[in-house]
Formats: sequence, structure tokens, C-alpha cells
Amino acid sequence: MNWLTWSDEAFAQAREQNRPLFLVIGASWCRWCRDLEQKVLNDERVKDLLSERFVSVKVDKDRRPDLDARYSRGGWPTLAWLDDTGELVAAETYLEADELLEKLTTIADFYAANRDTIREELAERAQSAADEAQRARESKIAGGPALSEDVARHVAETVLATADKVHGGWGKQQKFPHPEAIDFALIRWSETGDGEMLNMALSTLRHMQAGEIHDRTDGGFYRYAGRADWSVPHHEKTLDANAQCLFVYLDAYQATGEQSFRATAEGIIAWMESTLRDPKTGAWRGSQDADPTYAHLASAEERREHGAPPCDPTIFTNGNAMGISAFLKAAVVLERDHLRDRALNVLDFLLAELLDERIGLHHYWDGTCQLPGLLTDQAYTLRALVDAMQFTGETRYLEPAQRLAEMTIERLQSAGGGFFDIPRTPGAQGGLARRDRSILENSTMAEALLRLSHMAWNPDYAEKARETVEAFLPEYKRYGHYVASYARAVNLFFHEPLHVTVLGRRSDPATNALARAALSPYVASRIVQVLDPQEDAALCKRRGLCLPEQAQARAYVHRGRKSYAETSDPVRLPALMART
Repeated sequence: MNWLTWSDEAFAQAREQNRPLFLVIGASWCRWCRDLEQKVLNDERVKDLLSERFVSVKVDKDRRPDLDARYSRGGWPTLAWLDDTGELVAAETYLEADELLEKLTTIADFYAANRDTIREELAERAQSAADEAQRARESKIAGGPALSEDVARHVAETVLATADKVHGGWGKQQKFPHPEAIDFALIRWSETGDGEMLNMALSTLRHMQAGEIHDRTDGGFYRYAGRADWSVPHHEKTLDANAQCLFVYLDAYQATGEQSFRATAEGIIAWMESTLRDPKTGAWRGSQDADPTYAHLASAEERREHGAPPCDPTIFTNGNAMGISAFLKAAVVLERDHLRDRALNVLDFLLAELLDERIGLHHYWDGTCQLPGLLTDQAYTLRALVDAMQFTGETRYLEPAQRLAEMTIERLQSAGGGFFDIPRTPGAQGGLARRDRSILENSTMAEALLRLSHMAWNPDYAEKARETVEAFLPEYKRYGHYVASYARAVNLFFHEPLHVTVLGRRSDPATNALARAALSPYVASRIVQVLDPQEDAALCKRRGLCLPEQAQARAYVHRGRKSYAETSDPVRLPALMART
């Protein structure tokens, strides 16, 4: 049968033929999606009915997160029925062939008899949603809750209260890794001395790495576990989840020195490099498929004989940006410089192949770049650029970071504060005509902007970050522990990052020694910036820093505009950082 992509052609066919659209949203790694494809959509009765009475569209949820955010119904596959303008009529998850036939017949009959009524009701629903959004904006303008440290405190209490005290993590049945929540718990412990937060974070990390969700043969973590004790995993692995897990295991190793955390981090790196690394681009592929038989083979030799599950070859910008940040941190924490080179090669690929200076980063690469301007890609890549400046000591990433920030502000900023998830597109159909604001992506953007403001010495970025987090004050509580990244961004306004500026020639080993010393200890929120008096003269002048011609490289420790200490001794630097 004729499956179409989401396109003007599909909607034109629906209008011409007076048919509803049948939209299937799946994922390349999703077992239920494959079952639907093989056992349900291949049923001759289903194919005949779809061909006769529907315009059928398939999309991949990873390639089209904009559509997934608007039409998905809590899992994959999602089966959605739309009118010929793209408005949602009904939606389900997995259905067996007989169930789907019944649903298709009911909707086709109802649509044929009530097309105009459906259109009017959907238009009224869309207008009602727009009116509600306008009232929310007006309410914010009139006055709402104020930004305070209570936000971070409330999320911290929620993270702690909802955690599984026995097995760690969150969830009474299925268990997903929530690395952002673990990272926030470590930050709160570091800043407040809360031992409960530390114990909860470490317990979760230990149970995860001891559980079946952890692939101790190839390395990395499966997407989620079917039981609370981290057993019965679904065996697909994704780049984004593993990159985030890598970052938090590095955090925990840096904070505690526990060797098991280092070993787990090294396993994730090994899997990303051996399995996901794309030899043509040097970037990481999006995911590895599930194969329970392969996963249950305990030895590497048995697995080689069986053959590894295939990978989705798509290069996703946001997932690769997460990997860049994690590898840059790993290069310092594990003292492996080649990981920094790997990360920078991927970053250079994103900037060379997926960035359009007029419209921003594209979402994915499949031989050419596709789907430009999504907030998720701009936010995570901006964060990666800031991390590249910090972990390499190079300011060559400052200019592209500022250009990307300005472009995102120009194209995606909301008048009500924060950023829309997609750019404005004239003629967009259905849900894509309405732009949403994701609290998670906005949190990443806010944190990246705030850190960029310190590095560029530009308070305008900090003000945009503040507007962003303030935009979500009326609603953050309803997300529970899922908004730990939002609380982390808020936290930066009340616990300013410790900023270490190393002033010296980049070619001078003393400069590099100070930079490494500044990055080596665990610090909850830290910015390390290397400024070369000759190469970065403008930034040095803006900061009021000057190094005499023959003087030694020097590190300055400060928070905001308050200076605390300075030294040329890399051995002494961590102690000075700990006292501020």
C-alpha cells in the first residue's frame, strides 16, 4: 500500500478524496512498532481498508520530534486519526488487527457523515486552547510567582520523596534512568551538605549498574527496565540516554572516587565508540536495536558469533551534542585526551554539515541535513559549545556559540518568556501551526545561556535565561521529578557558578596545568575559562585582566564580579576553589 510522509501532498490527497489521515508514529528501535508493522499493518484486511478509505502517513518519532510532541499518546507506536487540516480526531497506541479494523471502520464512517461538524468542533477546540494560552500570558504579565530558591528546594524535596528507597530511581513498576535527577541530587548535596540526597543518588547509580538494565558485556544501558528492581529490560539502547548516563557516572566518580562508577562510565564510552561511531562522519548513530537473544549471551565471543543488533544510521544533532558534552568531561575526569579530540571532531561535523547560518541547526543527517531550527538541537549544541570552551580552554567556540544564541533568540523566543520548540512556518498543518514550549528544552537553553553570559561577559544572555525560567514558574510543580534540569537552571541564579579564569599563553604548559587543576575536583557549578592575553585581548580588556609580558600564567577564582583568590600554583588551586 501507499504510505506517505508528512507532507503537503498527503493533506492535498485527503482534501481531494474527502478522507481522514491515518498517522503512525513509531521508532526504529521499538519492538512494538515492528510487531505492528509485521502483524497488523501487513494484514490484508487492514491494508485494503486503509487504501480504500484513508490517506496513510508514517513518521519516525526520533526524526520528527515536533510531530511526536503533538500527536503521540504516551508511547509507541501511536496511531492517530486526523482531519484534512491536521487536527487530531482520535488516537490510540498498539491495536491488534481486529481491533484496528473496527476502529478504522468506525472513524471512516463517522468522518464521511460528519466531516463539516468535525471541522467546526476541532476549530472551536483549537480556538479554546489559543484563548487559554493567551489568558496564561496575560496572567503572567499581571503578576505571578517570583523566582526564588524555593523552586530548587521544592524540586529537591520532590526528587527525594518520590525516589524508590529500596532499589533507587523513580517508578513503582517500569524504571527509566533519570540522569538529570541524579545530577541535580549531587548538586544539592554539594551545595547544602544534604546526605540524604547523596545517598539517594549513589544508591540509584549502584542499583542501575548492578541491574539487568546495564549491559556489562558491551557496555551502556538499555532504554528501560520492566520491573522496579531494574530487571526485565527492553533491550534497545539509545545515544541520548547513554550520553546522559555517562555524564552523571563521571560526576559521581569525580565526587566520590568510587571505582565502579568509573568502570561503568568506561563501558558506556566503549559501546559508543565500538557500536555507534559512524566511520564516514565520525559522529554517533542514533540507537542500537533490541535483540533479547543477543543480550542474554554472557560472553563477547558468543555475541560475535551471533551478530550484534543493527544500528539506526541516522545522526541526530541533539544526541550527538549530549555525547560531545559527556566526552569532553570524560577526557578530563578519566585523563584521556583522545576523548576530547573525538568530541571536538563531532562538534566540528555538526557545525560544518548541520548548521545553516540563516535558520540554525538541522535535526538530523541521513546523507544530507534535514529539519532545521528545532529548539532541542539549538539548546544542546549551545551547551556543547560552552562545554568545549570550558574543557579545552579554547575561545574559538565563543563566536559560534554567540551566533547560535542570537539566532535562537531571534527565531524561537516567545513573547511570554522562554523559547518555542519549532520555528514559525507559514502554511504549517495541524499541530505544527501551534508552537509549544518544552520545559526540559527551555531548561537546557536557560542553563547554556547563563553559562555563556559568564564566558562572554554579556549580561544580556543571563537576562534571557532569567526570563526563560520565570516563564515556567506557574507550572513546574506538576512535572514532579521530571524537571530536575529546570531546578538546576534556577539554582544557578542563587548559587552562582564558581568561575576560574586562567590567564596565560595557550602554548604554555603552566597555563594547561592550571586549567587541568581547575577542572579536576568535583564542583557542582563551575566555569573554567582560559584567556590568552594576545589571542583574547578584547575579552581580557572587558574583564580588566592584564598579564605582564614575562609573567607566569595565573588563575583567578571568583563568583560573578566578586574576586576571592589568585594563584600560579596548580597544586594550590583546588584548595582555593574549595574555600570560596
